[in-house]
Amino acid sequence: MASSTGTYFPYRTPHGPLTIRASARGITHVVLGDVELAGLRRPSALANRAATELLEYFAGKRAAFDVPLDAEGSAFQLAVWDELSRIPYGSARTSAEVASLMGCPGSYRAVGAAVRKNPLAVLVPDHRVVGSDGRPSGSGAAARLKSALLDMERSRLA
Repeated sequence: MASSTGTYFPYRTPHGPLTIRASARGITHVVLGDVELAGLRRPSALANRAATELLEYFAGKRAAFDVPLDAEGSAFQLAVWDELSRIPYGSARTSAEVASLMGCPGSYRAVGAAVRKNPLAVLVPDHRVVGSDGRPSGSGAAARLKSALLDMERSRLA
């Protein structure tokens, strides 16, 4: 469970600002944009480390993350986010495939809802969850970012 105290800070990336929030135990949020989150607005060593790892990922120098995570959610959401972290770099799964891998194939709608509530964009790769058409879900800037990240991963593997 995420701590009620912590710090957050927006970082510039090639895809626009990402706001990163850290507790004493790990990263609790990575959010698209410069947004206000709970806690003090100031960088921390852990958020700086996460920002560095994300910049390395965007530059094609990193395919996995080492920074500790401290996501808050229901047991089911945490299980879904854990399963998302197992999707290999450059690969994609549908919500139905994720539900099947979790051993509960009928829960694909609940999986989709958990994917949409993922507080750790990029670090927990919800951009690797696609619709039946093979494209990441969502709309606007978030959908464009998800599509760009999946395309980037696939092109680096090619």
